Amino acid sequence: MLLTVAIIGGPHGLKGEVRLDLRTDDPGRRLAEGSVLETEPADAGPLTVARTRRSADATYVIFEEARDRTAAESLRGVRLVVESDEDEDDDDEGWYPHQLVGLRAVHVDGRELGTVADLEHLPAQDVLVVTEPDGGEARVPFVAELVPDVDTDAGTVTLDPPRGLFAADPADDGDDEADVADAADDEGDDPADAEDPTGRA
Repeated sequence: MLLTVAIIGGPHGLKGEVRLDLRTDDPGRRLAEGSVLETEPADAGPLTVARTRRSADATYVIFEEARDRTAAESLRGVRLVVESDEDEDDDDEGWYPHQLVGLRAVHVDGRELGTVADLEHLPAQDVLVVTEPDGGEARVPFVAELVPDVDTDAGTVTLDPPRGLFAADPADDGDDEADVADAADDEGDDPADAEDPTGRA
């Protein structure tokens, strides 16, 4: 199965450098200088990494086959792909969308929350996209506190989301409503008591 390492974005500068939308948890290995990557569409590659540069919020690459801005622009939207390997399938620290899509999302208390629709790789963190039974979508940051377990053999991903993240699990504002009701009762009692403090009719 082909896995997407990155999607090539627009050119940066005049010497063929392009910005990448990373889809791998191991860019250091996948995008090392000299690495040769297949592409989708296939006729855009293969591409050889000539140089990789990382900034605080982005990764840039120059390919041997695209050494100027015009050539780099022609690669916009091309996917860099690799064949999946055993190391990735056995890696508990990183997941790919094809491994998670279709898994049942289950609350830690056993309730069904929906089905995993996608895994979004965002700059800050990965996010699970879950389709709820009513057709809505919930986005859950893919961190251990909120996603304590992924069991592909059982076909489930266990979630411990904060209240309000899912439509079926709304924020609990019952206590606030009770406080408001109590306050209203208190306000209703005071005027009556003040009307005739002697208790006479």
